[in-house]
Amino acid sequence: MKNFKDKVATISGAGSGIGQQLAILLAQQGCHLSLADVNEQGLAETLERMKASGVNVTIQKVNVAKLEEVRHWAEQTVHDHGGVNMIFNNAGVALASTVEGESYEELEWIVNINFWGVVYGTKEFLPLIKLTGDGHIINISSLFGLMAQPTQSAYNATKFAVRGFTESLRQELDLENSGVSALSVHPGGIRTNIANSARSNSSLKTLGVDPERATRSFNKLLRCPPEDAARQILEAVQKNKRRLLIGNDAKALDLIQRILPTHYQKVIELATTIRKKKGTGQKKIN
Repeated sequence: MKNFKDKVATISGAGSGIGQQLAILLAQQGCHLSLADVNEQGLAETLERMKASGVNVTIQKVNVAKLEEVRHWAEQTVHDHGGVNMIFNNAGVALASTVEGESYEELEWIVNINFWGVVYGTKEFLPLIKLTGDGHIINISSLFGLMAQPTQSAYNATKFAVRGFTESLRQELDLENSGVSALSVHPGGIRTNIANSARSNSSLKTLGVDPERATRSFNKLLRCPPEDAARQILEAVQKNKRRLLIGNDAKALDLIQRILPTHYQKVIELATTIRKKKGTGQKKIN
């Protein structure tokens, strides 16, 4: 797909962050849009920002964790736009907890959105995209889909799963020569609201981590503007890339993981311990 003019793109999580910026950039390039989010106010704000775009934009409240809602979204998209060329499975949530401390309900919540939401979006839209002979599946994983972090086991699990799912899909599409491709996206620290909206529980305290301080520290690492991330994603689609790393942090940590495929964990443990000591005012590690 060399250009987006007169194509039709669907985007989940389009009410803010990367999803919203993807919508804006695609509209500027003449792409028609079917936007979804569980946050209706955010969707309305996205729509308001594209009033003068001159493209056909439809919005729909969708909880991507529910198959029937994603299926209805796909059917409505074809009804409203006549077809669909792309889906950006972008919606996602975060959970901070130890493995021992996270409840089964919390695990089901994040897996249903971050992984099953991608599966539902891919499977419901893929047959429709194949009909065009010129399409793309874009699944948003994470830097944490390449390397694991303490307190992020559930998030890591979902993002590793998205990566494996997408890479397998890409190979199948290439073997079929279907005209459809797939891209696995691994953003680093993108300046979105995901940290502030993340769920956490008291189990973090067993590791000496204060949840509020951890959120503030994490927000300081979110340096890349979402519009830059969106631009890089669209460029990667046009170049038919298999994987996209966004941000110097993602590229650096990916390199560390490649050089130290298991020992990188010790590096992270050390860095986490240093941050924890600084947070409590201690000057050195014993």
